This record gives sequence, structure tokens and C-alpha cells, in this order.
Amino acid sequence: MQLRQKLSKTAAVLLSALLVGAFGIAGHYSRLLPGHMTAASGEPLKIAQYPELSCSGQPSGGNDRVVVSLFGALPVKSVQVERSEAPKLIASGMPFGIKLLMKGVMVTELGDVEDDNGNSICPAAEAGIRKGDVVCLANGEEISSNSRLQSIIAESGGRDVELTVSRDGGEFTAVLEPVYSEKNGCWRGGMWVRDSIAGIGTVTFVNKATGDFAGLGHPICDCDTGEIVPVSSGEAVPVEITGAKKGERGIPGELLGSFRRGGTYGMLNQNNSAGVYGKLSPEAFGELDGEEMPMAYSNEITTGSADIISSVSGVPERYSAQIESIDYKSGDETRNMVIKITDSRLIEATGGIVQGMSGSPLIQNGKLIGAVTHVFVADPTRGYAIFAENMMKKLT
Repeated sequence: MQLRQKLSKTAAVLLSALLVGAFGIAGHYSRLLPGHMTAASGEPLKIAQYPELSCSGQPSGGNDRVVVSLFGALPVKSVQVERSEAPKLIASGMPFGIKLLMKGVMVTELGDVEDDNGNSICPAAEAGIRKGDVVCLANGEEISSNSRLQSIIAESGGRDVELTVSRDGGEFTAVLEPVYSEKNGCWRGGMWVRDSIAGIGTVTFVNKATGDFAGLGHPICDCDTGEIVPVSSGEAVPVEITGAKKGERGIPGELLGSFRRGGTYGMLNQNNSAGVYGKLSPEAFGELDGEEMPMAYSNEITTGSADIISSVSGVPERYSAQIESIDYKSGDETRNMVIKITDSRLIEATGGIVQGMSGSPLIQNGKLIGAVTHVFVADPTRGYAIFAENMMKKLT
């Protein structure tokens, strides 16, 4: 009798431990999976990264919910699934020059102005302006250049200048009281502003049907403020890549090159959290070529082998890489994957990932899965990448 009781208690303890373990595993997968996914139309929903997970209640179209289960037995999470036809895109890898004219002018620094009494005053700060603000209007006039804003302040004669300022998606009015600088001999506002920005990046994909293209995979931010640069207009131009400064541990490398004179790829119309976007000119189609392929949704991507298309010599080439990890719930949509460059040719030429390679397409199983966005300074062979799905969502 005692033996039977002991066996029963042991079995109960083991069963309890198994249940706790099973629910712990279910909780682990639940934390990994997002609450919403987009999947290709007409295909069974599978999460390629986790083949041990299966989905029941397959949606047939539109939006629906499925239950994700471990080995089809233990429910893990209910996920809303949106069905959509996966677009076909040209994976490019071509470097391009970026010229952006800001919508307004961005305040990059504040400084004091010494008045005729020797007092140091910062009129901009007194008006409530901060570093990173964007000045859109001055006395009702649209501002698109540093020189025009400075002219309005200099010609004010000390009278108040009413500024419309953008900050964190909202606008407010600031009243600037210029101070006369004896040192400079003019009225000053106590702020430095930037009206344009330029750089080199890589085209990720082109939509052949519309001529729309996307690149970088991350926003262009002001180097002084860290804020996303608001775009009034912009141009994508051809560049001549002359080589690469090799990246080393602690020192990021970069592609070396210059803008070509007289050429254009088209206009840029967006600079957002997932990259820069524009429309190709008809003449650019011949130069920005590449292989057209389906875009992969995030559920189709797995860790393991992949290719990166990048241009170190000016011509896009495929190189081998590894997807080391996938984060479906990253708080930063530009950091969905960790990748590692494994191709000895690319490592020899650049050390791995360098500035200017942002936007280089990633290919897996014949599909465009994403683009390189950041390099790990401590290890230039590794970096972050964005899902192509996230870039496509911002193409409006």
C-alpha cells in the first residue's frame, strides 16, 4: 500500500513537472511570436523558423485569426493573419547618391548672442526653440534655406519674428526676439540650422510595374540632432564607387565614391523609418537592373544561409551570408534580423558591412527577404537587417 502511494505521488510530481515545463515552453514561443502577421495568399501558413509550430484555423482571405500550436497539440498563441499577394520586386544592390532638400530647416545647435551691453542671450532658446526642431515658416513665409531664414532675422530691425516650428509630429508658434550682435554687426537669432543633406546608399528593390524604388532600409537622420530629416524634395543620382575603406573592430568602414555629373535616377519623395523612397526616371530602368523575384513575408524566413547583393566595385554582386537570428517583435523595425557576412571576397574588400552598403538586398530561397541596415562596430562582419515586408509597407 505504501509503495503504491509513493508511486502515485511520484507520478503526480512528474506529471506536474511535465505540465509546468510544457506551459513554460508554450510561454517561450508566445513571447517570440508577434500578435499579427502577413502571409502570402493561397499558401498554408507556416512559420519557417519554427517547424515544430503548426497553425489551425487557416484564414482563406482578408484578416482572420489562427491558433499556433506546438506539435499540433499544445496551444501557444492566437495570431491575427492578414493575407496578401506577395509582390514581385527587382532586387537591385546598386549604389546611389542621395540629395535631400529639407521641408523647412532643422535647428542643429543653439548659441548665445552678445548684445551691446555685454550680456549673453540666446533668442531662440528664449522663444522655446530646441535642438532638433524644424522651422517651417518665418513671418508666414515658407522657409527652405538657411540663408533665407538668416536674412529675415537680419532684416527684422529687432522686431519680433514669428516662427512656425515642427516638433514630434506637431506644430507650434514661437516668437523670436532678435538680438543685435556688435561683433557681427547684424541682428541674430542664436541658432544654427541645416537645409539639405547628401550621402551614398544602396537601392534595395524596384517595383518594375510602377517605377517606385526603395533604399537604405533605415531613415536618414541629421548627424547633429539624430532626428529624421523631413523631406521637401530630393534626387537620386548615379555615383562612381572608387573603392572601400575597410572596416575594423571599433572603426566602421565606408564605400568611397562621388556623385556623377549630369545624371539622375529619379526623384526622392519619402524619408521615413524604413528607408528612402522615390520614383525612377524612364532612363534609369536600364541601369538599375537586377533579378525580379517574389518578396518573402517574415514567416517564410529562417536562420541559415542567404545571399547579399552589394556593390563594392560599382557593379552589384552576390556574396554569401548567414541569418543568425530573427526578431519578429523588435521595437526597432530596422533591426529584425542579425546577419553575418561569410564570403571571403567581401570580407577581404570591406571587412564585412560598411557605410554605404545600407539597403543591400538579402536573398533566401529565391526570394527577397530584407536589407542590411546597420553594422556592429565591434564586429564589422555582423550587423542588423530589416524585413523587406517592413520596407514594402512604407511604399505609399
